[in-house]
Amino acid sequence: MDEYLALNKANWDERAPLHAASPDYEAAKFIASADHLSAVVRFDQPRLGDITGLRTVHLQCHIGTDTLSLARLGAVMTGLDFSSASLDQARSLASHCGAAITYVEASVYDAAQALGEASFDLVYTGVGALNWLPNIDKWARNVAALLKPGGRLFLRDGHPMLLALDEDCQDALTINRPYFERPEPMVWDDDSTYVATDTALTATVTHEWNHGLGEVISALLRHGLNLVAIEEHDCIPWEALPGQMVLGEDGEWRLRTDPWRLPLSYTLQAVKR
Repeated sequence: MDEYLALNKANWDERAPLHAASPDYEAAKFIASADHLSAVVRFDQPRLGDITGLRTVHLQCHIGTDTLSLARLGAVMTGLDFSSASLDQARSLASHCGAAITYVEASVYDAAQALGEASFDLVYTGVGALNWLPNIDKWARNVAALLKPGGRLFLRDGHPMLLALDEDCQDALTINRPYFERPEPMVWDDDSTYVATDTALTATVTHEWNHGLGEVISALLRHGLNLVAIEEHDCIPWEALPGQMVLGEDGEWRLRTDPWRLPLSYTLQAVKR
């Protein structure tokens, strides 16, 4: 296994039970109410349209709250993730909710091999996914292989402009990280995660990469997808720039001052030729 994959997998295996136990992921709400959807999918829903009956795969599905939400909108769902601990939590949540979801353990770069080519009407990728991948072209190749002709990719993720900023700077927007994909990873050593918990991680080192918007679009075009929609948003579901953001009633974070200065996330849709 590549070093980055082993390091990141160990980190996400430790995060999974902490995230499942956190009220931020709302497992209890999913179990209590058959109509409950994740905040991410609620944001996506107007752009997703009617997905009833569509054979859909959620890449990098983590503990499956967005996967379950898509199933509740009528999609026939498969979730794929490289973390066995994450999939254990996803299967448990689906079982408690009586949802028939298939979960498969594999890396994104092995997705087409693991799931079968031309198998899906819809490939869904949610917020906070692409930054864990070192090469966007390999991702696009697998997306294209998974889709049936005429099938659609739905991607919402953090904007690469946001990911190039210094998140520790609390009084200015300062670029100090790559915007474009680089061979070398951004290496982090952090024993915390993004939910409140008293448990410190022991697998603390992770590797991440940024991918410019043009790089993402060009990779999809290269592998036989046509871009049909792209929208940049002034909001994102987490406090990406601590000290500079405010939380809206819609569960999205925005810059406190002049939010028009910076795109924080984007939604991209593409259809396989």
